[in-house]
Amino acid sequence: MKILILGASYGSLLSTKLLMAGHDVTLICRSKSAALINDGGTEVRIKLRDEDSHRVFRSRDLAGTLDAVTPTDARPEDYDMISLAMQEPQYSEPQVRDLMQRIAASRKPCLSIMNMPPLPFLRRIDALAEAPLDMCYDDASVWADFEPGLMSLCSPDPQAFRPPEEGTNILHVGLPTNFKAAVFADPAHNAMLRQLESDIAAVTVDGKDVPVKLRIYDSLFVPMAKWSMLLTGNYQCVQRDGVRAIRDAVHGDLAASAEMYAWVDTLARALGADAADQVPFDKYANAASSLLKPSSAARAIDGGAKTIERVDLLVQRVAASIGMQNDLLDETVAIVNDRLDANRFEVPFFNVAQSRSKALEVA
Repeated sequence: MKILILGASYGSLLSTKLLMAGHDVTLICRSKSAALINDGGTEVRIKLRDEDSHRVFRSRDLAGTLDAVTPTDARPEDYDMISLAMQEPQYSEPQVRDLMQRIAASRKPCLSIMNMPPLPFLRRIDALAEAPLDMCYDDASVWADFEPGLMSLCSPDPQAFRPPEEGTNILHVGLPTNFKAAVFADPAHNAMLRQLESDIAAVTVDGKDVPVKLRIYDSLFVPMAKWSMLLTGNYQCVQRDGVRAIRDAVHGDLAASAEMYAWVDTLARALGADAADQVPFDKYANAASSLLKPSSAARAIDGGAKTIERVDLLVQRVAASIGMQNDLLDETVAIVNDRLDANRFEVPFFNVAQSRSKALEVA
């Protein structure tokens, strides 16, 4: 198959797995990164089970072929499936927005590996078909032309990062867990997904299994298991006075983390999820103990980002739409809001917090 992936950072992990299975991939990225990838390929580092060091997988050594293009040069109609692997605010950039309109018009199945669920996917869930969620997106109109049944969501459980001192074509996988995808509406598209699942699972290196599989589930709620992880770990990395590692966010107060995790699981079940769709807290907490860096959202805020993926806000609004509320989640959303406001107005964070406090006193 031919797969188009928007996003050459996290997307290079999925692309490597597809290339190993013999499929062809085109990555969408900025012109500088595209030139680097077309010249030297990508390099993804994954640790195999029971090995002490990471293996290096270079795209040029794999069975499939890889190329990279800018959004303007992409032709979505030429591909069998499209994967969305960028941070949600990036889809609002003019060139990407134009590409998204062409993707919607192509009516190709789209598999998202974003933390932020695309709005059309959420519309497939009965309880959220009319929920007021547009405010959670950088620009919700980007998703207006997509048919919900052509959009699926894959829980991006594997943790990876670009080593800052190396090229943008290099990705280091810190936690090699699986991508867990919900099905599409069309059985023909699901047959494609299951073929990819089978092909990736069949790959071995030196007789050894290669981590990071694609797993397909009939339930639309399996990817929602990531919400509990994000709200317990990733967004708790954002502090009023800085950031902290995911491990510290989860294990700093394990009882509070377990409570937050359970509440989000309860929310998912209220929407229609089954307990079998979810990941036990103990399993997540154990995995989080090896996550020694702040989340990408926290690092972005600390680096001055004015917009990030707002899964925290989305979960808050989803909960409100069915009459649920959580104090810790509300506090988390408030902290993220204030940190982003401080970045937007380019003033010290404490001044923003103080000005909001003054405004409340006046009101």
